Amino acid sequence: MNILILGSTGRVGSQIVTYALHDRHNVTVLVRTPEKIQINHENLTIIRGNVLNNDDIVRALHGIDVVISALNTDGTTTLSESMPLIIEAMENEGIRRIITIGTAGILQSRTTPNSLRYQSSESRRKSTRAAKEHHKVYNILNQSTLEWTIVCPTYLPDGERLGKYRIEQNFLPEDGVEISVPDTAEFTFSQIKTSDYIQSRVGIAY
Repeated sequence: MNILILGSTGRVGSQIVTYALHDRHNVTVLVRTPEKIQINHENLTIIRGNVLNNDDIVRALHGIDVVISALNTDGTTTLSESMPLIIEAMENEGIRRIITIGTAGILQSRTTPNSLRYQSSESRRKSTRAAKEHHKVYNILNQSTLEWTIVCPTYLPDGERLGKYRIEQNFLPEDGVEISVPDTAEFTFSQIKTSDYIQSRVGIAY
């Protein structure tokens, strides 16, 4: 499979690249700073570019089967500004499947019906800026024709890969507190092989 991975220099994205290459897929990454990619692999194509540049996205998407986005908010609006460009380019190329990393804040609240976690007392985070940015992306994807899945981890320490965790569609598993970066990356990558969570957010925690 030909996979485009965005956010490949981040904590989760770099792990997804490793999993994908280990599984013998052809991996393309679009990065502003190629020097940050420490992997040298015959199945890895590195494209210098920016997700806010339409031409760069179109170039990176050529021949791709599925897109995985591990872009984070980084105190900017890059996430919500780039998603419409990504969706348009995917639709033009006839690419249907996109899997993204969100945050547990955009899952449904158990305590406040019709609200998301970050809008309710369930969220312990003082700042809602990142969640609002992820919420915009959720809304944008929801209005698209793509087969999208948003993986929504809670507190994300580096940790180890345990290979055992709980997942729940549109909600955070009860009393979920954390999930490691490797396990989040593994679950996200595994979604290229399943249609279980199309048009869904997925909460993931131990």
